[in-house]
Amino acid sequence: PAAAPPAVAPPAAAPSAATTAVAPEHDPRTGLAVRAIVPLRGVRRAVAETLTRSRAEIPEATTWVDVDATDLLALRPQLTGTDGRPVGLLAILARFVVAGLARFPELNARVDPQAGEIVHLDGVHLGIAAQTDRGLVVPSVADAHRLGMRGLDTEIRRLTAAARDGSVTATELTRGSFTLNNYGVLGVDGSAAIINHPEVAMLGVGRVLPRPWVVDGAVVPRSITQLSLVFDHRVCDGGTAGGFLRFVADAVESPLSALADL
Repeated sequence: PAAAPPAVAPPAAAPSAATTAVAPEHDPRTGLAVRAIVPLRGVRRAVAETLTRSRAEIPEATTWVDVDATDLLALRPQLTGTDGRPVGLLAILARFVVAGLARFPELNARVDPQAGEIVHLDGVHLGIAAQTDRGLVVPSVADAHRLGMRGLDTEIRRLTAAARDGSVTATELTRGSFTLNNYGVLGVDGSAAIINHPEVAMLGVGRVLPRPWVVDGAVVPRSITQLSLVFDHRVCDGGTAGGFLRFVADAVESPLSALADL
């Protein structure tokens, strides 16, 4: 559901004959005037509750790596979707992520603290973080492990559009098992993101920028991005997390070879 519009604080009462001005309502802690009151409900409340629970329950850790995406950008125009357009970079990354989760299934799981169990999931519902006018939502591609790059591209485009126009369903927003977060579209390079509870990991992608890079002993301009993985330390240690992150990074740096193996 759409978040309710901000409820602006009522204007100050008109001055009476005994006063020349009436001070606006003030915040008791800072003494500053209150500009607006925004009810914490709808999507914003759901996001707040999920993130608060994630921070309270999950002992998370973050690891990251800078990646040379030059060859991937060069290959992308040759990878066309069902509509004839090049598939989105997010769809290519999604394919690498799904393949990585098949090799490191510990990251495609959830923790049941009451039962004292880690539940490993058979199959991937891949969440795609989307910033909308209603707030941050994470619709998921059902059975992403069964889709190729074109299928992933089609579903990601559909879900992103549905998230932004408000037609995404509650099921699509709550069934994810792992999240891919492209915060590079916000113009940032990296982020220590909060895991989308009750998932146990999230892969983030920063913006792609031309940077000096050493190739065969020479400094040359290359297209570099940062991948960051935040993970629940209860389900695995750094070796597993680093292995997954390195798998995706290697696929980005050698996409033709990676796609041939998928």
